[in-house]
Amino acid sequence: MYDFYLLDEELTPEERQIRDVVREFVRKEILPNIGEWWLKGEFPTHLIRVFGEMGLLGITTPEEYGGLGLSKRIYGIVARELEYGDSGIRSFVSVQNSLVMYPILTFGSEEQRRKYLPKLATGELVGCFGLTEADAGSDPGSMKTRARKVQGGYVLNGSKMWITNGSIADIAVVWAKDDEGVIRGFIVERDFKGFSTQDIKTKISLRASVTSELIFEDVFVPEENVLPNARGLKSPLMCLTQARYGIAWGGVGVGMAVLDEAISYAKERIVFGKPLTHYQITQEKFADMLADLTKIQLMVYRLADLMDSGRANFRHVSLAKREAVRTAKRMAEKARGILGANGITTEYHAMRHMANMEAVETYEGTYEVHTLILGEYITGVPAYRICDEEICGD
Repeated sequence: MYDFYLLDEELTPEERQIRDVVREFVRKEILPNIGEWWLKGEFPTHLIRVFGEMGLLGITTPEEYGGLGLSKRIYGIVARELEYGDSGIRSFVSVQNSLVMYPILTFGSEEQRRKYLPKLATGELVGCFGLTEADAGSDPGSMKTRARKVQGGYVLNGSKMWITNGSIADIAVVWAKDDEGVIRGFIVERDFKGFSTQDIKTKISLRASVTSELIFEDVFVPEENVLPNARGLKSPLMCLTQARYGIAWGGVGVGMAVLDEAISYAKERIVFGKPLTHYQITQEKFADMLADLTKIQLMVYRLADLMDSGRANFRHVSLAKREAVRTAKRMAEKARGILGANGITTEYHAMRHMANMEAVETYEGTYEVHTLILGEYITGVPAYRICDEEICGD
C-alpha cells in the first residue's frame, strides 16, 4: 500500500535483502517495546552492539576502516526502516554514521581513522556531535565555545546543547573557535579531564533518545585529537548535509508507519454501524496521505541517485529534509485523527511519531532555515543575513 509507485521494484537483490533484515528487526525488537521506552524516556542501549553486528553503524564507511562500504541509497533505506520504528532509533544510527564517522573519515588523519572508525562501526565506541549551543542553533557561526592553543594541543571551554547520544558517548566530535576565530574540529574522549555531560530530562519529543548538554571546563585536547583537515563552518555543515539526507529518508519511514496503522485501524473500527473505511471523509484523508507519501518517496529515491553519483549538493538535501519531515508530521496528524482517542496512547504509534516530528523538523536545520536556503538559491538573495549592508542598506 505504501509503495504506490512500486519504487522498491528498482532495488537490487542486495538492497532488498538489507531492507528485509532491518524491517524484520524493527517489527520484532522495536515496535513491541518502543511505547514503553518512549514513556520512560529510555534509549535501548542494549541494542547498540546489535546495530554494530548488523552493520548499521558503518554503512557507507569503507571496509578498510571496519564499515560496509555501501551506497547512500542503502543508508537511506536503513534510515527509512528504522524510523518506521522510532525517530530516536534512527537518530542514534544517523549520528554514528553521519556526524561521527563521516567527519573522522573526511577530516581526520589516517591515525584517527584507524583508531576510532573500526570501534565505532562495531558499537564498541559510541560518538556524538557537538555543534549546537544554547544560543547558537540556527546560527552555528556565533558559537561561543573556544579552543585556546597551548603547548601540545588546545584547551576547550564552553558548552553544547541538544546533543544526541551525549551522555552515552565515548567520544565527541566537537566544534570550537580557535584563537583566530576559525572553527576547528576536535575529538574529545569521555575521560578527558574537565569534560562532563548532563541529560535533558524534560523532553516531550524524541523520548527514546539520549539528549544532553556537553560541558567543557579547561579540557585539554592533544594535537593528535584535532581534525587536521577541518577548518571553517563549511566542515560541520558538510556533516549536517550527510545527516539531513538520512533524516529525509526517515520522514518517509514515518509516513509509511502512520499510513499502515491508520488503514489497519480504520478497517476494524466500527462507527455508526460501518467501518471507518466506508466514509468519504476518511477515504479523502487516505488519498491525501498516499499522495503525500508518494511525493516524498520519489524525492528521496532521486536524491539517493544524485548522492551516489556525486551530483547532489546541500540544497538538494535541504529540499528533501524540509519536505519529508513536514509531510510526515502532517500525515501523523491525520492518522492520529483517524485513530480517535486511541491515537493519543502509546499502544498506537501515530501520536508518538507526530511528537517526534516536531523535534525532527527543528533539529539539523529548521523548516524555516531550509526555506531560506532554497529561497537564496531561487532569488540570489541571502535573506537570512538580515544585517548584510548590501541588503539592508547603511
